[in-house]
Amino acid sequence: MAKDLTIDPDLVRQIALLISETDLTEIEVEKGDLRIRVARQVTVAPVMQTVAAAPAVAAAPVAAAAAVSAPAADKPADLGAHPGAVRSPMVGTAYRRPSPGATAFIEIGSQVKQGEKLLLVEAMKTFNEIVAPRAGTVTHILVEDGQPVEYGEPLVVIE
Repeated sequence: MAKDLTIDPDLVRQIALLISETDLTEIEVEKGDLRIRVARQVTVAPVMQTVAAAPAVAAAPVAAAAAVSAPAADKPADLGAHPGAVRSPMVGTAYRRPSPGATAFIEIGSQVKQGEKLLLVEAMKTFNEIVAPRAGTVTHILVEDGQPVEYGEPLVVIE
């Protein structure tokens, strides 16, 4: 007996309308063997950050300190391209701890083994474990507890 796998165009329109009315970028609906995923691409314009020049009267150490802190401001953007970045496999909400009162799975400086739980991403009331793809040291945690995350967004950096 063949299963009815026809897609209802009205359902797809309703899902697309729901995406346009909310801040969601993706919705996936599954019923039996039928799965519909509607997504929209969000383009974010780059933001230029300006640093005010120090007055001519300023001492050299102050100018040097400003020069050293400027690359640190660019660091979060660079971490997305880092080879040790662990990315979110889905759209959802990131949680750094198993429950509100519990300690975090990892902290900066934590030594992790391959397959060790780093955090959870909740999507559609399902908690998905995000595990370390390799052993190493956690050098950056790029999400806060309870922060919404997008597909492919860097969550943690392991070196």
